Amino acid sequence: MTAPQESPTKLNRAITGPLLYLFILGDVLGAGIYALVGVLSGEVGGALWVPLVVALALALLTAGSYAELVTKYPRAGGAAVFAERAYGKPIISFLVGFSMLAAGVTSAAGLSLAFSGAYLRQFIDVPAVPAAIVFLALIALLNARGIKESLRGNVVMTIIELTGLVIVVVAVAIMLGAGNADPSRITEFPAGASPALATLGGAIIAYYSFVGFEVSANVAEEVRNPSRIYPRALFGALATAGVMYVLIGLAASMAMPADELSGSTSPLLDVVEATGLGIPPQLFSFIALVAVANGALLTMIMASRLTYGMAEQRLLPSVLGRVLPNRRTPWVAILATTAVAMILTATGGLASLAETVVLLLLFVFISTNIAVLVLRRDRVEHKHFRVWTFVPVLGVASCILLLTQQDGDVWVRGLVLIGVGVVLYFLTLLRRKTTKPELDDYRR
Repeated sequence: MTAPQESPTKLNRAITGPLLYLFILGDVLGAGIYALVGVLSGEVGGALWVPLVVALALALLTAGSYAELVTKYPRAGGAAVFAERAYGKPIISFLVGFSMLAAGVTSAAGLSLAFSGAYLRQFIDVPAVPAAIVFLALIALLNARGIKESLRGNVVMTIIELTGLVIVVVAVAIMLGAGNADPSRITEFPAGASPALATLGGAIIAYYSFVGFEVSANVAEEVRNPSRIYPRALFGALATAGVMYVLIGLAASMAMPADELSGSTSPLLDVVEATGLGIPPQLFSFIALVAVANGALLTMIMASRLTYGMAEQRLLPSVLGRVLPNRRTPWVAILATTAVAMILTATGGLASLAETVVLLLLFVFISTNIAVLVLRRDRVEHKHFRVWTFVPVLGVASCILLLTQQDGDVWVRGLVLIGVGVVLYFLTLLRRKTTKPELDDYRR
């Protein structure tokens, strides 16, 4: 019986359990938590921890589906591979993968602009767009150097991110010990608000702070012994992020009133300053830069591996499946995704695209949750993780619930982007001409 980690691949199986754990943790934590607290406070007042717990529960539903499918089919391509196997329709697989690509590349473009904005100006004043393009080029070079080198960089950056969050928790703990914090605020909802509705509204916002775990599905082909390692790393990283988020929510509520938090664009920095411990503001600017850079690196790793996987499925031109002979990294896919991110950065309009990304990710999650149930009849020759059947069912329901909260203009932009994906799909068919798609390797 052949173990999945021994299956042939052009990529380098260099990702160990600790590296995968930190990869997922770094992507889930990302840069969002440094601004999330203020937005959440506007929804739920001081009860910040409540929607964070709800959002973690919702994220774990879809994470369970990813754990089963990744360990069952440890191939680059992630959700696109799962869709092709489950539905047997190349156009569905393409659109699922295209949605992930749109989310990843747009996110990287937005992160590059965030990196080159106010945080960077704390240290050096440079034009935003040129700095963002240079930043993306550096990310691409690290990505092309190798998955091991990229993830080693992620280890350092994730530790820095966590250190910043630990500073917040410890600083407020000292403040609480001195009798200057107010723990009674952690159960206070906004005056006149329904706790249930406020929690739902907050959970919708908080849910997006947990997405990022799906990125790891696109590096499954580079994971050693994925059937054993992937579920542990996935659930361990989500649990760690969840505990840290809840601690941050409790700390922020105790340190500052909700009305002050909700109006802040740098809530964690304000929380640290409220403790009166004299921590330099430049320290948090540096940590935020590291968090943004880490998010961009992990997102571009995902986008390039997804592009490579779709090329291997013949859903994109085969040239995108080329790898460097020594480094064994998908260099053409890295160049292509970086170029698109640079164009988005230089041309602007990222805010509206970022809102659309949320909608598209929910469609990807619905597809993945349904694919788990459809593929139960497909047997493989190696052991893999199996989630309880009710989990993907609840996962679909949770995604539909979140879809109902999207505004009409977001739906319009989403449909336009899906239309672009359909056009790209048929252009790819024309390029293939007499070449017949070969998907048999993904059915073995």
